[in-house]
Amino acid sequence: MPFATAADGTRLAYQVIGDGPPLLLVSGQAGDHRIWAGVREAFAPRYRVVTFDHRGTGDSDKPEAPPYTTRGFAEDAIAVLDALGIARAHAYGVSMGGRICQWLGVAHGGRVGALVLGCTTPGNAHGVRRPPHIDPVLLSGDRERLLPFLVSLEWARANAAFLDEHNARALAHPVPPYARQLHYQASEGHELWDRLPEITAPTLVIHGSADEVNMAANSPLLAARIPGAELHMIEGARHIYYWDHGDEAYRVVDAFLARHPL
Repeated sequence: MPFATAADGTRLAYQVIGDGPPLLLVSGQAGDHRIWAGVREAFAPRYRVVTFDHRGTGDSDKPEAPPYTTRGFAEDAIAVLDALGIARAHAYGVSMGGRICQWLGVAHGGRVGALVLGCTTPGNAHGVRRPPHIDPVLLSGDRERLLPFLVSLEWARANAAFLDEHNARALAHPVPPYARQLHYQASEGHELWDRLPEITAPTLVIHGSADEVNMAANSPLLAARIPGAELHMIEGARHIYYWDHGDEAYRVVDAFLARHPL
């Protein structure tokens, strides 16, 4: 298992598949690289796909301090690119990973080719807050309670074997409760509204129209705030649109990246 080392010494497990221009996939809150199952394999024939486990998750170290932040996670992502000798990469982040990618675009614009911001928000101060009853479900880590907010139940029934395998891998690499709390605090503390116009990378904002974990109304706000950003809404999709509407999501993102080669 290869590791990058963050500025504070935290070891970050990373994974690479495929060959071609580098594409960094950035997971969401309390998520490791396994959330990209199926997605990274789809991109691997055309891209060198890089994933990594956030601090606090997967095979990475799980420090209890200092407080985690989306900007700090962005620095971790840069440490992974540095370990691989990658000077510039496309970056595709979902949920909190989309917030992290906002920081990549603002603080590390020279390292970024195109940005894809999936099912994310600009932060609560200027964004649309999720319904309060979902917060305790997010913090619980209870997959059964969370599932209806992530994918349609029809898709879940049709893909039970995939979900069982995903859950088994997650159970084998549990996120400690303190790390889950630190991730939640980092995501909820994200605030970058004033600096979003500084993003110069070509940007695609993509979101499921039925998402309640990060309300879909946030994506038009982001797209309007980032110069030249494109917006694509996936009708009827919930939070993990890249699973239950995977074909459409892949087609849209792949076409966007092809229009903006490194």
